[in-house]
Amino acid sequence: MGFLMGGILLVILDQVSKWLATYYLHLGESVALPGHLVYLTLVHNPGAAFGLFANATSFLVALALALLLGVWWYRHVIARQSFLLKLGLTLSIGGAVGNVIDRIRLGYVVDFIDVRVWPVFNVADCGIVIGVAVLFWLLITAEHQK
Repeated sequence: MGFLMGGILLVILDQVSKWLATYYLHLGESVALPGHLVYLTLVHNPGAAFGLFANATSFLVALALALLLGVWWYRHVIARQSFLLKLGLTLSIGGAVGNVIDRIRLGYVVDFIDVRVWPVFNVADCGIVIGVAVLFWLLITAEHQK
């Protein structure tokens, strides 16, 4: 139940932050945060990471829904797995749901976190990247232990 609540919290944080960015910024506008290491830049991303699969909304929504169905199908197996595996899945799926909500509702994903050396991203993207990194680390260490 804790992981479900964590995923829901991630989705809420993502959606609220995107609403705030859309409310306070104009498309393409960039505002420096103190220290000028991070900027807030409102971007509409019709694709996936790095703009891949631009305008492939149906495909990206179907892919996220297939992931959700797979996790639901194997939920009893996942429940017996390690904390880190459940954390990785929670972050990845919570992030995917946050971006799917945008794709269904708007036809694009709202991005606004800009570090200037990386494409503009959002809270959901952070969840996806951290979650996949955790899962990848588990895969590597499990393979190394064999």
